[in-house]
Amino acid sequence: MKDRLRRGTTMPNPVPSNLLTTLRSLSRSDAKPIRLAEARPSRSLDRTHQLREAALLVFCEPLPAECQRLWHLTQKEWKDLLYWLDTSGLALYFFDRIAEHGKCEMFPPSVLARLQQNVEDNTERMNSMLAELTAVHLEFQSAGLSYALLKGFSLWPISVPKPQLRSQLDLDFLIAEQSVHRARKILEDRGYHLHAISGRSWEFKANENHAGSLADLYKVTPHRTLELHVETSSVGQPSLLAGSPRLNLQGVDVPVLSSADLFLGQGLHLYKHVASEFFRVAHLVEFRRHVLARYSDAGFWKELRTLAEADARASISLGVVILLISEVMGCFAPEALTCWTVDRLPAAVRLWVSTYGLRAVLASFPGTKLYLLLQKELAAQGLPGKRSLQEQFVPRRLPPAIARASMEESLSMRIRRHRKYCQYVLFRLRFHAMENIRYIRESSRWRQHMDTLEGSGPTQGKANVSRE
Repeated sequence: MKDRLRRGTTMPNPVPSNLLTTLRSLSRSDAKPIRLAEARPSRSLDRTHQLREAALLVFCEPLPAECQRLWHLTQKEWKDLLYWLDTSGLALYFFDRIAEHGKCEMFPPSVLARLQQNVEDNTERMNSMLAELTAVHLEFQSAGLSYALLKGFSLWPISVPKPQLRSQLDLDFLIAEQSVHRARKILEDRGYHLHAISGRSWEFKANENHAGSLADLYKVTPHRTLELHVETSSVGQPSLLAGSPRLNLQGVDVPVLSSADLFLGQGLHLYKHVASEFFRVAHLVEFRRHVLARYSDAGFWKELRTLAEADARASISLGVVILLISEVMGCFAPEALTCWTVDRLPAAVRLWVSTYGLRAVLASFPGTKLYLLLQKELAAQGLPGKRSLQEQFVPRRLPPAIARASMEESLSMRIRRHRKYCQYVLFRLRFHAMENIRYIRESSRWRQHMDTLEGSGPTQGKANVSRE
């Protein structure tokens, strides 16, 4: 697979629009029979979280026995589960997985029709995003900029074999520092404006007043978001943009990161979101798929280890992600990866994953602040976060505006914009109030866990997170 990416892999042109027909054909009685593994040790979960866990375990092979919980749900249970699947980015992956096993009869007619429509809408949406990506790439290329596509479409075909099923919100490019201002001019000429700069990330938006709601998650909307991640020039440091391989998207060769850089970037990006209030669980499934695709590639794991050991945070970040996925979905990673990632995790970090990992994965939007306990332990290991715990516990500033004023804005539009912003501020205040109380309560319990851990002495042996 690595050689294919370096030669240039061709993406279907365009993204297949007949997926729905394929899914329907897979729901026939002669589709792949479903196999259930033995049930794993029971976990202390309420009914809502049991159903979310079952939906996530659908991506394991063979299907765990817990997946039988998904049959015969009530209308309210389906409504709650679909909301979580939508916000976690799993809904279309989940539908596709069920269809592969020919079990679409588990869906009530209204749910089946809804998911089928979501697939059709998202196919159009991803084709629209791919067209925008291609247009931006061609302008960057004509201007002679140094850049590469990040995340999103660059994860095809290993992590994301069916891009039309992915819930993607924006486009991302890595760009050389000397090219960023020319890139900004190109994007502004295309209707974008610079919305925010955070560290080395420049966020651009277009038509943000037309941003859709959750109901429009899979539909084509005028709203567009694009991020430029600036690569600063460092003496003696190799550039990620040097000799970038090409990925063929709709007949156009787009520069992407090398195979090892792509994997490492995906893992570090996933860790950044795990160590935050809320993350899209679909990213766990995509990363797991990437690891399994490379499972027996000893040369790749050797190259990755050499690359990652130049960054003190990399092995810890990858270790947390791999252990978290193993905790929730079972063992999956090879020893060649776990021996220098998971096996190097401090005991306190392992304890956080086993105590709070599943809760963090199954949490509803907007998430929790349990990640602060993890950050606190990593800071004690000399790996502090970019923001202090105090800043994340009590924000010092109001959240940024959802939309900006336009020249043609009427009084009623202005009132509506301010009302929406006020509602959002209240929503965030309620989140901080509730989660701060929960964090204080859990901090007391966490200290008890740590006291027990310290009293038990050093951890014996290595964590077993390799695929059996």
